[in-house]
Amino acid sequence: MAKFELKLPKMGESVAEATITTWLKEVGDTIEVYLDKLESHLGNLVLSKDKAEILQAWDRISEACEKGDPVQGTVIAKVKGGLSVDIGVKAFLPGSQIDIRPTKNLDKFIGKTMEFKVVKINETFKNVVVSHKALIEAELEEQKKLIMKGLEQGQVIEGTVKNITSYGVFVDLGGVDGLIHITDLSWGRVNHPEEIVELDQKIQVVILDFDDNKKRIALGLKQLSAHPWDALDENLKVGDTIKGKVVVLTDYGAFIEVAPGVEGLVHVSEMSWSQHLRTANDFLKVGDEVETQVLTLDREERKMSLGMKQLMPDPWAGIQDKYPVSSQHKAVVKNFTNFGVFVELEEGIDGLIHISDLSWEKKIKHPSDFCSVGQELDVTVLELDLENRRLSLGHKQLQENPWDTYETIFTLDSVHEGTVIKLKDKAGIVSLPYGIEGFCPVKHMKKEDGSSLGVDEKASFKVIEFNKENKKILVSHALMWGEVEESKRKADRKAVSSNNAAAEKSTLGDIDALAELKAKMEGK
Repeated sequence: MAKFELKLPKMGESVAEATITTWLKEVGDTIEVYLDKLESHLGNLVLSKDKAEILQAWDRISEACEKGDPVQGTVIAKVKGGLSVDIGVKAFLPGSQIDIRPTKNLDKFIGKTMEFKVVKINETFKNVVVSHKALIEAELEEQKKLIMKGLEQGQVIEGTVKNITSYGVFVDLGGVDGLIHITDLSWGRVNHPEEIVELDQKIQVVILDFDDNKKRIALGLKQLSAHPWDALDENLKVGDTIKGKVVVLTDYGAFIEVAPGVEGLVHVSEMSWSQHLRTANDFLKVGDEVETQVLTLDREERKMSLGMKQLMPDPWAGIQDKYPVSSQHKAVVKNFTNFGVFVELEEGIDGLIHISDLSWEKKIKHPSDFCSVGQELDVTVLELDLENRRLSLGHKQLQENPWDTYETIFTLDSVHEGTVIKLKDKAGIVSLPYGIEGFCPVKHMKKEDGSSLGVDEKASFKVIEFNKENKKILVSHALMWGEVEESKRKADRKAVSSNNAAAEKSTLGDIDALAELKAKMEGK
């Protein structure tokens, strides 16, 4: 780079020389030019002011990038992804770096002179990337520091609604943002913040908490007004009837707004006298006007529980007259457990049929094998527990116990014809008369030829055990042919015994005769 003194051109000089006058003011001005060539074809030095300015611009931009100083430039055109900016050289301004807020209309910036921060330089490809947003953010950061220093808990400050989300409202406090959580917008229930505020609205908020390091500020709006519970009727007490509107439904209950900002919970168990599991949706819907009774009231904790069934007649009142022991009724199956069936006699009156009280004949593994939900059953009251509100019911008690009759038929050692209908672990399930089934153990399935009875095979069976309580009959086929052999053995043993007795008798007789002879001889 070199400095030269140039004189103003005179009349008659070339047009190329005359263009110098566009950037010279008067004779004697000093400028910086770039030495392009030592000698042209005319034998003159070749100088370039444009190249000198470009080199100067690159030096200035590099220094600004290192130090973080802003540079000034003019937006000259819209390009793909952003804007082209003249800062002495052409630079690229990405669309995301124009402002802190998304900008859709880029045309309004063309021709505008602005300050930028050089964020990236590629000298090889002569590329420069700048940002206007970075300068705004740096300025805002300084403002935030100043604002954060002046904040105090409980301070009331004015702000502008900047953004509304489903969980809260962001408020611009003059360079720093604070959040009003949806629960701090109103003492009443809020479904969405848009019900309370709108964009760009100026509002008064109170500072609830702030984190200087994380630049987080928690704001409140409802705290600027008195709590609705403070205005609740002082005479309201437990047992009083109060009206309200359903504002929220959950599986476990409904929240009823009894006054603006004052809610009470009606648990699903307090909606009906019925003991069956249900959800609040089975009884109510949002917006319903309902009348309830105050069950609990805690003004300090600001909690209230309500009930609906308390305003309806209690079906258990006088139940001993309506459902006395041994009375018969019809009931609807509601649900099952492993140990029985829950049935409903009427709304609010439930009873349990134990699995052992369902049938005399069948041995039931699970109640669902016997009946289905919604089915109507005839029942009789076995036991009534007023204190615990429990009814024990029976179904089989409405019929005679057939096992009383079976006990007289399938006596021990009695013989019956039967058919093997099923094999289980080589043991047999035998169909006996009167539609009853018996169990034949493995060793008792043997036939006389040594083989075992098979499915659909008919045979005679002997009862070896009868258990009325467990509804169980054990039978044996092996004892049928084994019994014949045993009778033969008994006959043989009887014959042998008779012969032995006769022989013994004759021997004893001989002994007696000899004794008598001896006595006579000794007498002589």
